[in-house]
Amino acid sequence: MSMKKRSVINLIRYHAENNSAAFRNEAYGIARDFDAAGDYQLAEYIMALMSDANAFVPQSSDGSSEFFHKLDLPTNPLPLPESISNDVTGIINAIGHNAGVNKFLFQGPPGTGKTETAKQIGRIVGRDVYAVDFNTVIDSKLGQTAKNIRNLFTDINSLVHPERAIILFDEIDALALDRISQHDVREMGRATSALLKELDSMDNQAVLIATTNLYSSLDKALTRRFDTSIDFGRYSKDDLLEIADLLMGNLLTRFKYAGRDMRLLRKVMALMPELPYPGDLQNMLRSAVAFSNPGDEFDYMRRLYSMARPEGSLADLADLREQGFTIREISTLANVPRSTVSRELRGTDDE
Repeated sequence: MSMKKRSVINLIRYHAENNSAAFRNEAYGIARDFDAAGDYQLAEYIMALMSDANAFVPQSSDGSSEFFHKLDLPTNPLPLPESISNDVTGIINAIGHNAGVNKFLFQGPPGTGKTETAKQIGRIVGRDVYAVDFNTVIDSKLGQTAKNIRNLFTDINSLVHPERAIILFDEIDALALDRISQHDVREMGRATSALLKELDSMDNQAVLIATTNLYSSLDKALTRRFDTSIDFGRYSKDDLLEIADLLMGNLLTRFKYAGRDMRLLRKVMALMPELPYPGDLQNMLRSAVAFSNPGDEFDYMRRLYSMARPEGSLADLADLREQGFTIREISTLANVPRSTVSRELRGTDDE
């Protein structure tokens, strides 16, 4: 019986570094070598040892860590444009294959659904989502950030059930750009190097999803560590109008006093020169409904119109007509009887 010297050295080094993922990979490699050489019993014995328990007794065996915490997952689906939704479906398929394609980067402007999509993926594939707390990772002390990065990945690689975990690096630029040490190039280099090294040795059963609003500023060596990247900035105005319909539909089931007129809502929202991304769009719609007068079922619609046309006036019925609203819709927006609208517009027929 013989074993390559390199394998022995690697096992000792990985044990000394407390690098459980690399230790397991090396041990599985040794088992495969014994199996190929015909020593099946020894190969099976090594595999049994490795599958019976982790190589190390992990501090984070229950999923707890000073560096990350478990998130509550959503119960409602997240509306996404078809182009983004198709990419997300691909990631869900990749996770299901469990073939080591496990690092994904979500990039795009704030409010485009990057973080929520990570949580939705966890819900769909049945994995817990753990968010890394960069406040505990980044440290102004010389070399401490790099050390914390190594300890973070030790906790990740020590999870008893990595196949049930998604690790979320939300706004990874906070770590990759190392804002605390931005004036110390050497310290930045140490932190970035540690991150790159740990990504390479991360347990391939766990899934890592990182998000960033500053994709162009990230180190290209870092972006290459990810198996794929999704651009969440691909929203057309029609996409955002459809999402506004869905979001408002959900809101109206909770605010019973508010009236429902989805065609009018679509027309009002279409007047906005630039619709916000879903995060801000949801806040806009929620505020309009929440702040509206409970005794006026379409007060929220008037609030939205004022946001879309701050220079406009709901008292100018002719202007509303020119914007494409029907007599019925003008009556709703201006809060005046249809007969008054018809008279002032000189008997213009309704739709």
